[in-house]
Amino acid sequence: MKNPKITRKITQGVYVLTTQGGGCIVDAVSRASAGEQPLITVAVAKTNHSHKLLRENDKFALSVLGEEVDPKVIETFGFKSSKDIDKCTECETTEVEGVPVLKDSLGYMVCEKVDAIDAETHTIYIGRMIEADVLQDKKPMTYAYYQEHKEDLTKVKTEKGQTAWVCMACGYVYYGDEVPDDFICPLCGLGKEYFKKKD
Repeated sequence: MKNPKITRKITQGVYVLTTQGGGCIVDAVSRASAGEQPLITVAVAKTNHSHKLLRENDKFALSVLGEEVDPKVIETFGFKSSKDIDKCTECETTEVEGVPVLKDSLGYMVCEKVDAIDAETHTIYIGRMIEADVLQDKKPMTYAYYQEHKEDLTKVKTEKGQTAWVCMACGYVYYGDEVPDDFICPLCGLGKEYFKKKD
């Protein structure tokens, strides 16, 4: 394959997916039907701990991120694992229909899970929207905007004295002289070609 980074040109929004127990940053979100309670789809990497949480819960929420979001939201939901910290206390949330939603967002959609489709490295979860609201009338963050401003939004910290390789898609840091050929990023599910050595 010549350059799989072309997928970064597939422009969509950037969201915080939450369910009971945690959440993560996602971008592959789509409305799959119309009406007052449309079907919403979201793809979640199987390597992500939130994938396990979503399997165990009946509801999930998607909070729409704006361009002016606090970088701490990206750091907390993008680079940390719900196995290690309570993300919903690190960033301010409120509960809607029993699901935490992010306060620092343009709005949210709470969905009841209706189906799940296997998609190799990811699972596509389908939910019926049961509650939603607009919190701010500002410009939503797109995946293209995130890539363009990633340096400011994601201040990756590495440990001194160790060789660090940073995933250019999500910011995960791998320590070692080289990234193994078969290495898969535990956060976003991408391979070695997405890792860049940090100077």
